[in-house]
Amino acid sequence: MTKAADIMHPGAQWIPATENLERAAQLMRDLDVGALPISDSQERLCGILTDRDIVVGCVAQGRDPSRMTAGDLAKGTPRWISSDADVSEVLREMEDHRIRRLPVIDKNKRLVGMISEADLARHLSEQQIGEFVEKVYAT
Repeated sequence: MTKAADIMHPGAQWIPATENLERAAQLMRDLDVGALPISDSQERLCGILTDRDIVVGCVAQGRDPSRMTAGDLAKGTPRWISSDADVSEVLREMEDHRIRRLPVIDKNKRLVGMISEADLARHLSEQQIGEFVEKVYAT
């Protein structure tokens, strides 16, 4: 049985909710990622920040990324999956919530990785990928 830990990209890194968006963009560049999980002061998941969030929610509105924080853009209930969850649970979570990136949390509630569409493409069958795309991108 394939688990979330088997397909995730390990070594994901939090960005504190208090960190400014300028630093978030630099961290995304340095890590070569398009999204960062946002942590609260107790290192609990409180959102996910994407490069698109920074552009649309800050830059395109003429706001200063050095004055806005990751927490300013954290909205809704963040979704995550346990590292020992079956891949079918991963797909269900991503499909049901129409999300493209999913943080992976271990038994100690610590961030251990992220699952993206690219990770799915590397590990799933063409049929599984087709069904995922149909459900997540359906209008």
